Amino acid sequence: MVSLKTLEYKDGDTALEGYLGFDDAMKGKRPGVLVIHDWMGVGPYVEKRVRQLAELGYVALAADIYGKGVRPASMEEAADLADRYKADRVRMRSRAHAGFKALQANTFADTKRLAAIGYCFGGTAVLELARAGADIAGFVSFHGGLQTPTPNDAGNIRGKVLALHGADDPLVPPNEVFAFEEEMRRARVDWQMIVYGNAVHSFTNPASGDDPSRGAAYNERADKRSWEAMKSFFQEIFT
Repeated sequence: MVSLKTLEYKDGDTALEGYLGFDDAMKGKRPGVLVIHDWMGVGPYVEKRVRQLAELGYVALAADIYGKGVRPASMEEAADLADRYKADRVRMRSRAHAGFKALQANTFADTKRLAAIGYCFGGTAVLELARAGADIAGFVSFHGGLQTPTPNDAGNIRGKVLALHGADDPLVPPNEVFAFEEEMRRARVDWQMIVYGNAVHSFTNPASGDDPSRGAAYNERADKRSWEAMKSFFQEIFT
């Protein structure tokens, strides 16, 4: 049976609060997956993903980037919070790394088999965690921002990278995709990108609505395909 528990941890003096999910009927250690939230922070969507990962047999931790009790009440507030961290990649990396350390310290986590995934804002944070040199086997970005102010840091990447991208995403335009591809090539990262046709930003989240003209919308087909791509990626890196 899957258990979902609140987990408090810290980044320096800052209190953080995420969700930890695992199947308590399983015995022994298992691969661990860090999950970084979208711009709305730790909430129902990331909780759902943690539960799904636990059902697959992983121990999963929803990392908290914003801080304990900091939960946006509107898209405007979420945009402001996300922009603060995008403008301060050092702090973004530090918060992501704190989540990684909390997962790494968990009793159930096999520290030699760890991955990190993220959605939208969280995809950006996961890629920054990779660029910071975290000792993680694989990094997955779901419709995340690909741009970074420090592209040369790609040389620090130790794990494999999977970017899952909507072909019509107006928030991550072709020039940003091209720059990311060049960044990965120059650093000789083991990377791959899967592009989903007819998909815009936030294509995995039903709360994004069904109107692609707004720039963000749910796409059921891309959601299912990207989840399967992640599962195949995990089979590769955890075997």
